[in-house]
Amino acid sequence: MPIRQLSSSLINQIAAGEVIERPASVVKELVENSLDAGARRIEIELEAGGMRLIRVRDDGAGIAADELPLAVAAHATSKITSFDDLLHVDTLGFRGEALASIASVSRFALTSRQRGSAHALCIEVADGRIAEPRPAQHPEGSSVEVRELFCNVPARRKFLRAERTEFAHIDELIKALALAHPEVAFTLTHDARSQRVLRAASDETARLARVAALLGDEFAAQCLAVQHAAAGLSLHGWVGLPAAARAQADRQYFYVNGRLVRDRVVTHALRQAYSDVLFHGRHPAYVLFLQLDPASVDVNVHPAKSEVRFREQRLVHDFLFRALHEALADTRAGQGAGHARVDAQPLRADLPALDSSATWPGAAASSARPAPPAHQAALGLRHGVRDDARVAFGADPYAQLLAGAPAAPLPAASADAAAIPPLGHALAQLKGVYVLAENAHGLVLVDMHAAHERITYEHLKAGRAASSLRAQRLLVPLTLPVSAREAAAAEEHGAALAGFGLELLRAGPDSVRLTSVPALLADADAAQLARDVLAELAEHGSSRRLEEIENELLSTLACHGSVRAGRRLNLAEMDALLREMEATERSGQCNHGRPTWVQVSLAELDRLFLRGR
Repeated sequence: MPIRQLSSSLINQIAAGEVIERPASVVKELVENSLDAGARRIEIELEAGGMRLIRVRDDGAGIAADELPLAVAAHATSKITSFDDLLHVDTLGFRGEALASIASVSRFALTSRQRGSAHALCIEVADGRIAEPRPAQHPEGSSVEVRELFCNVPARRKFLRAERTEFAHIDELIKALALAHPEVAFTLTHDARSQRVLRAASDETARLARVAALLGDEFAAQCLAVQHAAAGLSLHGWVGLPAAARAQADRQYFYVNGRLVRDRVVTHALRQAYSDVLFHGRHPAYVLFLQLDPASVDVNVHPAKSEVRFREQRLVHDFLFRALHEALADTRAGQGAGHARVDAQPLRADLPALDSSATWPGAAASSARPAPPAHQAALGLRHGVRDDARVAFGADPYAQLLAGAPAAPLPAASADAAAIPPLGHALAQLKGVYVLAENAHGLVLVDMHAAHERITYEHLKAGRAASSLRAQRLLVPLTLPVSAREAAAAEEHGAALAGFGLELLRAGPDSVRLTSVPALLADADAAQLARDVLAELAEHGSSRRLEEIENELLSTLACHGSVRAGRRLNLAEMDALLREMEATERSGQCNHGRPTWVQVSLAELDRLFLRGR
């Protein structure tokens, strides 16, 4: 078959096959054009899930009358003019193929009036033929009308789903765009029924209100505001608390310079930031915005522009991990959501650092335990440790928590709420498992084993960080076959790995020699450990595998060294546990991601007992 030049209509339909997958793809391109035009109000009207009609109106800058035919021509754009512009893209659209692609597979009309112009013009496209522009009535801004999508490509139309499904994709898209542009008002209508009406948000409170409207009040109530900048990178937004993690990864919105993207480097960094606090099988929720120099990110790597490529991949990964890791570390039991603490206090200096090889000191005699308050004694509540109820524990970790401090007295009912600690004061212990406390909001329930496990774990990590990492040299070095990329990673990051006690030398184009491992991991599978680290280095440019494995070991030590269920505590011990939880990083979850405490408000208790009805 001879080589032929394709027609412009066929070229546009081929491009449409890459760019226009479903009605949501059309809405995405049109709304992004409106945002690039500086619109402050965007209206989206749909019929039959967008298959019969998509109409997008905006109050943006509009299009000049003499440029209207160019707007629907292939590869015509006002966004870029040279290759240098392509390397510094700061707009959502830039290729100049969206409108031409959409017009080639639908009945298309574009009406626009440029700001300051006295008249509007309309241009229509049908079956690949562009009609002459004609005068029209329209306020300043633009309207695009797309009817009968894929009417001339019936094979593509067969792949569309039910109206409800197609509308759900569009609704999710509008949600993502509205999160990224709170300053813009959005209206979404489907089959003449209003679905979303979002007013423009002018301040931080209004922005959080929009987040709540789009993602639910639960997310807004259990999120941390994050703001961090370093090395030319800026990150802001909201991350859900670990306790608000979800069974599905359906509330993860990450934007790069205002563009919603899915990126493996980003996903890996955020997942690692949550690794110490997330329950297995759960997914964090977040709405995060990363700003960086447009020249540092390539957005021209995917037809739908949903993927990007960072020029400094390792820098971005480490920046995201550290920003979120520190924000989550600053959360403590009893701390309210809504902001990330920037004045996080260190672990209590008066408590000795815990050595993983040390044994717990013996339990101190408790002959001077405070007597229970009269109203509790009348109810028969017991707080003292009875000899016949004491569980054989062998050692008493709470001796370190107490450090000889007397129990805090219970506050009077009229005491100032601001003087009550976040987790309140201990009242009693339930079944030797849960600590019951009273704070300003009502009742606090604490899982004492989970809470003490986190406290012990953080002390172990602090002790490890304070001491130098020792290396255990192998009697017989191991030569491991690896890929060429992994061998290059071992050579590039050799000095950094040696600082962790892992010494890897490149032994050939596709092999490395392992000579030592961290002393803490001397009993681990050295070959598999090295392969895991090199695989992460080759894929992401950084690796925390060594630290993760060490943390798993410390977590096991903390679990076995923490107080067990059935251990009877007195008020002094319970109060000491509460105060230590308030001072310990990530104390809202245990090492395995389970919650350590629950707040039950007075309003919830009143509802249980039908009070006030």
